[in-house]
Formats: sequence, structure tokens, C-alpha cells
Amino acid sequence: MILYVFLFFVGLLLLYLGAEGLIQGASSIALQYGIRPVILGLTVVALGTSMPEYLVNVFALISGESPLAIGNIIGSNISNVALILGACAVVLPLAVTPEVLRREYPVMLGVMVLFYLCALDGVIGARDGVLMVVLLSGLAAYVFYDAHRTTRGTVLESMEGELDAADPDLSTLAKTVYVIGGMGGLTLGAHLMVDNALAISDVLNIDHVVIGLTVVAIGTSLPELAASMVGTLKQEVDMTVGNVIGSNLLNVLFVVGTLAIAEPITVDPETIRLHFPVMLGFCALLVPLTWWDQKITRVEGAFMVIAFLGFMVFLYV
Repeated sequence: MILYVFLFFVGLLLLYLGAEGLIQGASSIALQYGIRPVILGLTVVALGTSMPEYLVNVFALISGESPLAIGNIIGSNISNVALILGACAVVLPLAVTPEVLRREYPVMLGVMVLFYLCALDGVIGARDGVLMVVLLSGLAAYVFYDAHRTTRGTVLESMEGELDAADPDLSTLAKTVYVIGGMGGLTLGAHLMVDNALAISDVLNIDHVVIGLTVVAIGTSLPELAASMVGTLKQEVDMTVGNVIGSNLLNVLFVVGTLAIAEPITVDPETIRLHFPVMLGFCALLVPLTWWDQKITRVEGAFMVIAFLGFMVFLYV
């Protein structure tokens, strides 16, 4: 038990170091190629921090643990919005640009609704997976188009004061090492935390469905939390918001989509009746919070974190 706790905190350290490396490398890439921070968050950072969900779900499905896999995705999406954006807003109020509210956020909300509709019959099958992967390809095309239509000068002007920590003179090799090393640290750290949290939970005899929605979901969301918190502390707010939106998109379109093509994912009625609506509710909560002032304040962030903790307590009670 003591060893499990020790390895859990080793994973936490790796998460922080991995987040530092990933943000440093991603910021430098943004400076070099003139990619909007929110787009970088939607792609490089989001993909790196979504790998734990992917790997955990691969092993869960191999073990015949569909409830654990689907619970992990739903719980991770809830954690990304409520815990990560909420905690980051408590540290520093998050200004959400009108462009994100008009374009990237509705896409995320639409994908969450699609996820729910695909699960209504109790099985997310190969057809659902193909649809998700096709949408993922469309999203990739949009990102590619956006990156090419935005001039470097415009991006640098919009990023002024946000990327002070990034070094534009880093070599291509150094940037690659930062990004890949950051992803590796995030993935290894998340797995150390999740594996040992699962071991502790088995000792305490906690149900695996609840573990998927709570311990595993929070554990695999910690890379997003670490990367987003580091981005917030460096005042890279667009990257923070983009990371959360991108991670939720990739959790569904990439993780669920590709895995459903390989192996149908069963969804139990309780998850459809309760957990999916909670996920949709948390995602939709961003609309009233940001509608008037286009900002998530410290008070609103605290409310989101408290609501998230309340849901976690409800699951165990």
C-alpha cells in the first residue's frame, strides 16, 4: 500500500515535468509557424494529453471491461470541463475569445451530443466509429486550413505577452524533444498514477464502473490538468481552453471512434440514463458562464469545481 502511494506521487511529478516540456515545445512551434494557440491546444497538446485515455481504454477493452472504458471517457470529459477549466479559472480568470465561442466550442458540444446519440442503443459499434473518424478527418482538415489562412504576423501580435517563456530560437530537434518528451512524461506519469490508484482501489474493494468514472477518469485527465495549469500560469489562456476542447473532441472522435471500429463498446443503461446527461450538462454549462462577459471568473471556476466534487461524492454515495 505504501509503495502504491509512493508511485502515485512519482506519477504526479512526471505529469508536471511532462506538461512543462509539452507547453514549451508547443509554444515554440506556434511562434515559428504562426499557429493560433487555440489551434495548437486543439491538436498537439490535446493529442498528447489524450493518449492516456486511449491506452487505458485499449487495455480495458482487451480485458472485456467496456463499462470501465466508457466510464473513463465520460468521466474524463466531465473532468476536462468542470475540474480543469474550473481549477484554472480559480488560479487566473479565463477570458474566452468570441472566436472560440463561435467556432470551436459549438463543435465540441455537437460531438458530445453525437456521442450520446450513438450510445442510446446500448452499443457504440463500427458504424458509429467510422462516423466519428470521418468527423475527426474533417476537424483535421479545418485545423490545416486555419493554420494556413492565418498569417504569422497576426498570430504573433495576438500572442504578444502570452508566450514569453517560449524560445523562438530553439532548434527543430529541441522543439521535437520537448514535445515528444513532454508527451512521454505525461503518459508515463498518468499510467503510474492510474495503475497505482487502481491497485489501492482493489485493496479497498471499490466497484470498477465507479473507478472508471472517478479514479481512472481523473487520473487520465491529470495530463490535461497539468498542461492547462502550466499554460494558465504562463497566461497562455487560448492554449488552455483549446487543450480542454481538443481533448474532449479527441476523447470521442479519436479514442472512442477508432476503438469502436476494432471492437464494439457496450454501454449499460445506468450510464445512458445518468452519466451521459451529466456530461452534457457540464459541457453546456460553459454557455451561461461565458455568455455575457466572455470570461470564466474565479467564483464561476470555484462553482464548477464544487459541482464536480459533488458529482464524485454522489457516485460513491
